Amino acid sequence: METITIKDIAKLCGVGVSTVSRAINNHPDINNETKTMIINTIKQYNYVPNNSARNLKRVEAKAIAILVKGITNPFFSSMIKVMEEVIEEKKYSLVLHHVEGNEDEVDVALELVKEKRLRGILFLGGYFTHTEEKLRQLNVPFVISTISATGCVEQQMYSSVSVDDFEESYKMVQYLCELGHRNIAILASREEDRSIGRLRLDGYMKALSDHKIPFRKELVLPMDTSIEEYSMKNGYVVMKEFLQKKIPCTAVYAIADSLAIGACRAILESGKKVPEDFSVAGFDGIEAARFYSPSITTIEQPVEDLARESISTLFEMIKNKNHHVHKIFKANLIIRESTGKPTCL
Repeated sequence: METITIKDIAKLCGVGVSTVSRAINNHPDINNETKTMIINTIKQYNYVPNNSARNLKRVEAKAIAILVKGITNPFFSSMIKVMEEVIEEKKYSLVLHHVEGNEDEVDVALELVKEKRLRGILFLGGYFTHTEEKLRQLNVPFVISTISATGCVEQQMYSSVSVDDFEESYKMVQYLCELGHRNIAILASREEDRSIGRLRLDGYMKALSDHKIPFRKELVLPMDTSIEEYSMKNGYVVMKEFLQKKIPCTAVYAIADSLAIGACRAILESGKKVPEDFSVAGFDGIEAARFYSPSITTIEQPVEDLARESISTLFEMIKNKNHHVHKIFKANLIIRESTGKPTCL
């Protein structure tokens, strides 16, 4: 009988080789259902991992690391899937690492560079505001993806791929203003965020200003730092607390769809309706926002374009380390059931 390989297991399960490897090594960044399916398939076909070969491969591997901050945000799952496919096509291995909200992603990256034979790094999410001195310690090419270039360091040091978070956030709040809303709350990032969260908050404030609507601090609702950031639970808890204060408000703009879905649940449980009592809008364009009821109005980011541009840019940098680009994609305002004109002004 022909010996079954890890590639055979991957094919049987309909996943990538790196996903099978993560299941075998009990890696935390893998869906439990997928992990169970892989382990059961391994048992069924009596597959025995070749530790010697695996260890040798680790030494010789051409590895790409993806560091994710905010891994509970479903938006990143879609991007990682596309990136993983490209990485496997190019015969590289993937190191997927979840960075906690209070961790410094560059410190984590520096440790991974020591442990693995990394050829390149992709940073997804987070607050990318690091000094040039710190970034110079990374001796491998890296791309910051989904994070707008903030101008905190020389742009010739790295590459970035994102949407214009300020402009797209402005677009959403402008839409809510044009519907007639004046009391618009924002489910925002933590106050120390000087990257994505800050840009989306700035877009919100500028749209209010341009529509002659006073900025009100009590309508800025930062995420709960004790709960996983950008999670539905965070949006639910923060919105529930806000509703108890009974502050006048007719619309809620969440800087992520996952937060918006959680906010909708809190509103509905309070006996209110969406959009009759509160219009709710999000940002990202995740699939769950489309199928939630009511479906969520959102800023839809071009997920596949962002993912493919990010990984292709990284491979170009690996080939030519002096090649740096800063690509900004347009996003789309998708109007759905969760927003409408205010019933009382």
